Amino acid sequence: MKTFANILWVVLAGLWTALAWLFYAVILACTIVGLPFARQCLKLAHFTLWPFGRTTIKSPNASSLGLLGNILWFIPGLFLALGYVLGGIALCISVIGIPFGIQSFKFAGLALAPFGREIVSTKDVTAAVAQASVAPAPPPASTLPPPPAD
Repeated sequence: MKTFANILWVVLAGLWTALAWLFYAVILACTIVGLPFARQCLKLAHFTLWPFGRTTIKSPNASSLGLLGNILWFIPGLFLALGYVLGGIALCISVIGIPFGIQSFKFAGLALAPFGREIVSTKDVTAAVAQASVAPAPPPASTLPPPPAD
């Protein structure tokens, strides 16, 4: 099912949005200062092209410079986010397009703040959540205060 959804996504919106990310990557790669931004654009172009079955999480080893990167990225990301929102609205017009519209709205948030995020398989996230939910609970704290003396 994921493959079918990804193929439809590429036809409906994925190809164009991936090309937009690649365009930004080429422009930003022209300068040394823009290389970290170009790297993010390439990562997101790949993710935008084939999104179903993958998701983003906050990276546990993200640098504090990610906040600075997100601040500097906000203005160019605003144009991509606007494109995602408009595309999401257009996709949600039909019943078949609703899942793709929701995916587009998710990308709008990612377009505004791409730094400090990691792309992972949804299978890995589901397995990690399931493992965390079956982990034994810590023993209850039996350090209750003694009753007051009469």
